[in-house]
Amino acid sequence: MANTERETRFMYKCVLLDIEGTTTPISFVRDILFSYIRINLQKFIIENWTFPELQSQIQLLRDQASEDVKNGLQFVPVIIPEVNESNVETVQEAVINNVLGQMQVDRKNAALKSFQGYMWRFGYESGSLKSVVYDDVVIALKRWKDQSIKIFIYSSGSVEAQRLLFRYSDKGDLLQYFDGHFDTNLGSKTDNHSYQKISQEVGFKPSDILFISDNIQEINAAKIAGLQTAIAERPGNAPLTADDRENNLVLSDFLQLTTGSETVRDAP
Repeated sequence: MANTERETRFMYKCVLLDIEGTTTPISFVRDILFSYIRINLQKFIIENWTFPELQSQIQLLRDQASEDVKNGLQFVPVIIPEVNESNVETVQEAVINNVLGQMQVDRKNAALKSFQGYMWRFGYESGSLKSVVYDDVVIALKRWKDQSIKIFIYSSGSVEAQRLLFRYSDKGDLLQYFDGHFDTNLGSKTDNHSYQKISQEVGFKPSDILFISDNIQEINAAKIAGLQTAIAERPGNAPLTADDRENNLVLSDFLQLTTGSETVRDAP
C-alpha cells in the first residue's frame, strides 16, 4: 500500500519545494500564465521594443537558438536576426515565433524561462495576474517557519518567476516564508547532481532535506542524491503508477506532514 501516513516532521531540517503541481495547480501555470504570454506577446514586444531590458532578454533567446544550431538539436527555435533600422518588424516577428515555438514543445531552457518571468512581471505588477497557492501549502509554510525549518524552492521557472508567483498570490505576499530559490541555471531537475549542489548551497546534509514534487523523475533523482522525498498528488497531475505509490510517500495535502489548527484566508 502507498505510504501516506508516515510522520516525517522530525526527520528533516530543510524543505525543498517544486511549484507546478505541488504548491500551485498545474492549471494555473498552463491555462493562466502560459495563456497570458500567448495572448499578449505581440503587443508586449511592440510596446516595449525600445526597453534595454527587453533587448537583453531577446539577446538571450538569440544566443540560445544559435547554441541549439551548433549542438545539432532536433528542435531548433526560430533564429532571431540582429536588429537594424530596416528590419525591426522582421526581428519582432522572429522573437514572437521563437517564444511561441519553444512554448509549443514545452522547452525549459534558461533563456525562455527568463523571458517568461520578465513578461509575467508586467502582468503581476499591473494586476492582470494573481497566482494560486493551495491552502494547505500556506498553513504548512507557517508551521515549518515556526519550527525553524528552512524552506527553499527549486523550479524550472526562473527565480524571478518564482518570486513573482509567491509575492502576488491569492493568499497575499508569501515571500517571507522562503529562505531561497533555485532554478535550472543550477542544473536539470532530473539530474541527481543538481540536488547535491543544492545540499551544499543550503548547508544541510542531503538526508536532512525533504524534497516534494509531483514529478517522479525528479523524485528519483533527489533520492539518488540522498534526499528524503514525497510525491505531491494534486488534481490534474500525471497519474501515479502502483510502483510509484508503493515506493514513495504520497501527499495529497501538505498537512499530512504537520500538525496544528491554522486556517487560511484569501488575499483581498
